[in-house]
Amino acid sequence: MEQPKFPRLAYNSFSIAGVVLAVVMGMIGLIMLLINVSMEQTNAYFGIFLYMVLPALLVLGLLLIPVGMYRRWRLWQRGESVSERKWPHIDLNNSHHRNATIVFVLGTVLFVTLSAVGSYQAYHFTESVTFCGTTCHKIMEPEHTAYLQSPHARVACTECHVGYGAGWYAKSKLSGSYQVYAALFNKYPRPIPTPIHNLRPARETCEQCHWPEKTYGTGLRKFTHYMYDDANTRWSAMILLKTDTGEPGLGQRAGIHWHINKDIKIEYISRDERRQDIPWVRVTDRKTGKQTVYQDNAQPLDEQTFASSEIRKMDCIDCHNRPSHVYHSPDYAVDRVIEGGMIDPSLPSIKKVAVEALTLEYGTKDSASAGIAEAITSHYQSGDQTTAPDKITGSIAGAQQAFAQNIFPHMKARWSAYPNNIGHFNDRGCMRCHDGAHQTAAGVKISHDCKACHTIMMQGADNSVERDSSGTGLEFKHPIDIDNAWKETGCYECHQGVQP
Repeated sequence: MEQPKFPRLAYNSFSIAGVVLAVVMGMIGLIMLLINVSMEQTNAYFGIFLYMVLPALLVLGLLLIPVGMYRRWRLWQRGESVSERKWPHIDLNNSHHRNATIVFVLGTVLFVTLSAVGSYQAYHFTESVTFCGTTCHKIMEPEHTAYLQSPHARVACTECHVGYGAGWYAKSKLSGSYQVYAALFNKYPRPIPTPIHNLRPARETCEQCHWPEKTYGTGLRKFTHYMYDDANTRWSAMILLKTDTGEPGLGQRAGIHWHINKDIKIEYISRDERRQDIPWVRVTDRKTGKQTVYQDNAQPLDEQTFASSEIRKMDCIDCHNRPSHVYHSPDYAVDRVIEGGMIDPSLPSIKKVAVEALTLEYGTKDSASAGIAEAITSHYQSGDQTTAPDKITGSIAGAQQAFAQNIFPHMKARWSAYPNNIGHFNDRGCMRCHDGAHQTAAGVKISHDCKACHTIMMQGADNSVERDSSGTGLEFKHPIDIDNAWKETGCYECHQGVQP
């Protein structure tokens, strides 16, 4: 009778199943690894299976081998074995033991090596944009879509949401464990709330690239708006944004980033979770130690509320709260696609028609796409549908794209769900403090002067452009004559992101 090549303990159903499982998973893993190396892109689920599922099954197979041998040995110890030894005996002079030992050692070395490589790859994969944005595609689609359109599209999600160091990495994985549970059992909120209170400090993330002490000068930006008239009149403004940090002695005239000047500390209290209602502000000059407190004179903070409130130190995120996940309003989104040539402005009232189509409530992306096409088509059926079908078709596609990039019905994610604190057009933003209502006990107000932060160099419709020739900037002129109402109210009080 031919002697077995391996110890008799290995010849049992558990161990044999473990060998088969480990060998099969190893071969599949090797093939998939070659595919992964040769392909430029693979989807998130491919990576999850390769770096997480396959290694787990491989480990399970390897564990089954000693488990089966132990179970076999226990049976022999109960009387089925002629051996009286309490533990299995390994004799390297025995060819069968020697073969098993060599296979075990070489297999262990190979497994440990592959495990190290796999663990390293799994670590990097879980840190990738593909993993963060597309693994739970239905849930994270709004964030991932907005991220791809943002200025930070080349910055990995973890650079901001996790940062460097083992501590925050561990915190992110613990948080991710609950998120996996929420995704599996449909326990997640819609829309996903902004992680305001558990973000890493901006100095440990944002300021790794953006150095506030070296923020100089100004930045020129052009704003283009298409009006809601039949001609879709284009109204533009060229604005010089004062973005430097300045010096404390120059006050707010130094620039927008004066707020994070190293010699200035700004603290505030908010009434709401999203930090949109700020009734109390304290400014400290670190050089002199002078403190100035401003309160909303219309709704001051009472002593009891003050005592129980958190005083937060202002940082980058208090203004740049949507640096990578911006959901544009229908008004702004349609302006962008018109300016980009995807919607033809020669179609009468197309700005108004497209914005109205985007503003309607839809249950799904597909129903939104069909609803937008129906709304635009039906509006032009009387005449232009027959004379300019290409313009209609192209404009429908442009409006559908504007919707798909900014509004997500299944997650209830849209511009109105996420206030953007940069500027003060659709949301309070700067006006949370710079509204002319915050003042000291002596009556000194936080500046409400437009020119403290920006200067208008050019503005007007294409046929009536006004340009600054004095160097001091132009006074703002509203595209529609509303007299001086724009001086008395905030832009956000009228502009809600849809047709005014």
